[in-house]
Amino acid sequence: MKHTFFRILLVTALLGPAVAAPVHAAEVVELRQPNAAKVVVKLQFRNGSAADPVGKEGLTFLTSQLLTEGGTKDMTSAQLKNFLYPMAARYYATTDKEVTTFTFEFHRDFIAKFYPVLRGLLLTPSFTQEDFDRLKSNQLNYVEQVIRASSDEDYSKFALEDQLFRGTRYQHMTRGTAAGVKSITLADVQKHYATAFGNDNLTIGLAGNYPTSFAKQVESDLKKLPKSSVKTAVPVAAMPNGVHIEIISKPDALGSAVYAGFPIQTTRAQDDFAALMVANSWLGEHRKSYGKLYDKIRTTRSMNYGDYSYVEWYEAGGSNMLPVPGVPRHANYTSLWLRPVQIAEGLRKQYPTELGDLKVGHAPFALRLAVREMDNVVKNGLSKEDFERTRTFLRSYVKLYGTTPAKQLGFLLDSRFYGRKDWLNDVDGQLAKLTVTM
Repeated sequence: MKHTFFRILLVTALLGPAVAAPVHAAEVVELRQPNAAKVVVKLQFRNGSAADPVGKEGLTFLTSQLLTEGGTKDMTSAQLKNFLYPMAARYYATTDKEVTTFTFEFHRDFIAKFYPVLRGLLLTPSFTQEDFDRLKSNQLNYVEQVIRASSDEDYSKFALEDQLFRGTRYQHMTRGTAAGVKSITLADVQKHYATAFGNDNLTIGLAGNYPTSFAKQVESDLKKLPKSSVKTAVPVAAMPNGVHIEIISKPDALGSAVYAGFPIQTTRAQDDFAALMVANSWLGEHRKSYGKLYDKIRTTRSMNYGDYSYVEWYEAGGSNMLPVPGVPRHANYTSLWLRPVQIAEGLRKQYPTELGDLKVGHAPFALRLAVREMDNVVKNGLSKEDFERTRTFLRSYVKLYGTTPAKQLGFLLDSRFYGRKDWLNDVDGQLAKLTVTM
């Protein structure tokens, strides 16, 4: 399959001018499920970490956490937990580069009882100093300690984004920077809530078995949110001249986590994205052992644990076997993830007789092999047999993306972000139309 896919490997990019992400009037997306016992409400705001003010990196994330982990004017956070426990209801917030999404899941029998909580969290949050201090401390601990110590693999992914989007509001992690989080005050959160979470940058999603009056009430109440004055600038990453590499040295590391990539223009907004999915799946579907990278690097050479490729950001790859909604982006890139690759010191200890004088670990060889396989896809495409087998697999596989009402609704909201009606449903038709000679 010869299609615009991988052109050049790099680890950083020069950046072109930023463009503003489109802001739209509030709309309601409904997924009626008459036999469902659960009701799901998703509120997706077009802000995200790219809307963080300069010097306050992490503010959008902290604001969203304070809204869901704090209290309301009627109940403290502790009282809310006690009140909701018998209902088995749950709610949480996720923040990505361009969107922040609040998810509420509860049994339909508790609509009348639970809804005042939802409304209070979004419209009349308490914003207490105690809740703020607790959540800010947790966030700062993650930025300063957890991400550096708990997962070199995730750290490598954030490091690549830092390079790809350097100098833009896409550069920092969604949880922010140490300096940014430290500088945030409760007053900053209150101001950001009032300016970034508006009724004009909101998409309301409803799924399950609920009365029409409930949908109308949600829409009517959330109109009380003020207009948003925060605009998200989306960076345009340009191809660099050559290969750029950054190495983060950790003396106590047991292996090398390699994440490399380059910007591409194609997102789910274009039908061509389906072609990228086929080539990417053949090369290295996330956490799957049949990909070409996995076969060459792990199965044949036993260099590491896993080798995968991506044509968009993949959220929490260490724990999610399938792509999840809630992370749509207008600025896209493709990448290779080699996790983790043994270093020379570890190999010398493991094989003192055979490799006692080894100076270089597996990382350079694994990366060279991965680049070679990527290059082969670009130059030679896929055979008709590989194309048909991979496409057939994907037409079934993508149906697993929406295994719950919350995920189905999430992908519907993401579809609206990309200007589509229902990407998860449409992609099967897009895959069906592909040919190996495109």
